Amino acid sequence: MATPSRITIATAGWTVTREAAPRLPVEGTHLMRYAGVFGGVEINSSFYRAHSAPTYRKWAAATPPGFRFAVKLPQQITHELALRGARAPLSRFLEEIAGLGRKRGPILVQLPKSHVLDRRAADRFLHCLRELDDGPVVIEPRHASWLTEGADRLLTKHRVSRAAADPICCPGAGLPGGWPGLVYYRLHGTPRMYWSRYTPDYIAALAAALGCHAGTGARVWCVFDNTAWGGAILNALELTDAISRRR
Repeated sequence: MATPSRITIATAGWTVTREAAPRLPVEGTHLMRYAGVFGGVEINSSFYRAHSAPTYRKWAAATPPGFRFAVKLPQQITHELALRGARAPLSRFLEEIAGLGRKRGPILVQLPKSHVLDRRAADRFLHCLRELDDGPVVIEPRHASWLTEGADRLLTKHRVSRAAADPICCPGAGLPGGWPGLVYYRLHGTPRMYWSRYTPDYIAALAAALGCHAGTGARVWCVFDNTAWGGAILNALELTDAISRRR
C-alpha cells in the first residue's frame, strides 16, 4: 500500500468507518489504525477550537516516524479577523501546533467565499506568518479575485501554495497555484459536497495527475474531505491502490 515518498494521501480527520476497517490494522486507537496505512492526515477541528500543545504531542506520539499532520488555521484568523491584526492569535496557534514537532505538515488557510483579495492586507498577513514560521503553508481561497497571475505571484513571494479544490467554485480553482514546491488537493465531494464518493475513473485520473506533480519535485498532498458517508477513507484507499499500480 506504500505510495511514493513525495505523495501524501490523507483524509480530513481519522475516523475509521466500518467499510474501511478491514483494510486497516485491527489494534489501537482510530488514529493509530489510520496511520498504519496512510502517511498523513488533515486536522480540521483546529478551525473551530484550540488544542493544547500536549494534545498535539499525544497525536504525534501515536503515529509512525514519517507521518505528517496538516493543520487548519483557526476561523478567528481567517473569518473573524479576515487576516488583519492576527499576530497574537497566529502566535498562539503556532505555539500549540509546535507540539507536533517534526511531524507537522502544511498549515491550511481556508478563506470564506466572501473574502475578496486585498493585496496589502494579504501581503502583511503572509509577511507576519513568515516572520513567525517557515514551514509549508497552503491557502484555499474561494473567491475569483485570488485566482489571477498577480495573486499567484504574491503567494509565491511568501512560499505559499494555492490548493486545487473540488467542487470548483470558480474558473481555475481546480488547479494548484502559487508556490510550486507544494501541491495540495482538497476534494470535498462532487456533485454533493461532503457526501459524494469519487468514481473509479476520477481516482485513476487523479493518480496520474499526482504522479506528474511529484515528478516535478514538488511535495504533493491529496486530502479527501467527503467524510459524511465515509467516502473519504474509501477514496483514499482507492487512490493509494491506484498510485501503487502505476509504479
